[in-house]
Amino acid sequence: MPNGDKRVMTKTFASTGDLGEKTVTFAQLGDGAYAYTAEGDPNTGVIIGDNGVMVIDTQATPHMAQHVLEHIRKITDKPIKYILMSHYHAVRVLGAAGYQAENIIASRLTYEMIVERGQQDYESELGRFPRLFEGADTIPGLTWPSLVFEGKITIDLGNRPVEIWSPGKGHTQGDTIAWLPDQKILYSGDLVEFGATPYTGDAHLTDWPTTLEALRALKPEKLVPGRGDALMTPEMCEKAMAETQAFLTDLYETAKKSRAAGKSLKESFDDTKAIMDPKYGDWVIYEHCMPFDVARAYDEAGGMVRPQIWTAERDQEMWAALNNS
Repeated sequence: MPNGDKRVMTKTFASTGDLGEKTVTFAQLGDGAYAYTAEGDPNTGVIIGDNGVMVIDTQATPHMAQHVLEHIRKITDKPIKYILMSHYHAVRVLGAAGYQAENIIASRLTYEMIVERGQQDYESELGRFPRLFEGADTIPGLTWPSLVFEGKITIDLGNRPVEIWSPGKGHTQGDTIAWLPDQKILYSGDLVEFGATPYTGDAHLTDWPTTLEALRALKPEKLVPGRGDALMTPEMCEKAMAETQAFLTDLYETAKKSRAAGKSLKESFDDTKAIMDPKYGDWVIYEHCMPFDVARAYDEAGGMVRPQIWTAERDQEMWAALNNS
């Protein structure tokens, strides 16, 4: 297995040991289209038009947002007009205050999730990912959208139309993408990952492959995934979408078979890891995500359509149950 035998683990989340500094890349994908990536950490997208800037996902804290702003200010002094929340997860959106944007955009289903479980998610993710919440004391609270939409909208940044679309349930119920149709550049949020493990703790696993098919139908030529390098060719875009879909299929089908056989969650976890470790074990945050992923797949296979709310307490209970044997 790429990660070795890690069957005997402690109660500490795998991610808490991930403390090494990452190398940041600020890549240009096209005219006014950029990606801030850091070796598998959450990505931030930047789109620049004649009148202003859109930031897609903000990093986890206003302090960390300053690193993104430093790169933006090297190429433009235009105002940050919009922040787009690809979904509600804290690690993606709690840095919003650092940009002083005029508008914050989210889908209605994302707004619903913030209302229902935003605070619990904040507390949960802060405990899971200490390195990603550098400067947590700069977070003023939950990030609330000022512009809530359904379906599709188009935002014109000034000779640069950006199509904002909620294509279907997947990573969460309200995932939202940005699409530059003239350049065929896709900002997918966590609907697509590249070399990084999809987190499915809040996912709709039976819907996600269909949503991915909708993205594949766009035939993007360049793509900024939720995690992983910016993808610069149509072939790499397709590879990332296909690999994400294969991971989701393997995860859900294995958990479904285990549950149908009357196996426990722990037995299902062991079955799933045995099948998936050789294929995906070297992906970023694999060991961290898999307990959450299998727990959600097991729930959905048992008929639980709406994901349970993850709290800091539930995180610890699940991790201890699945990782100590």
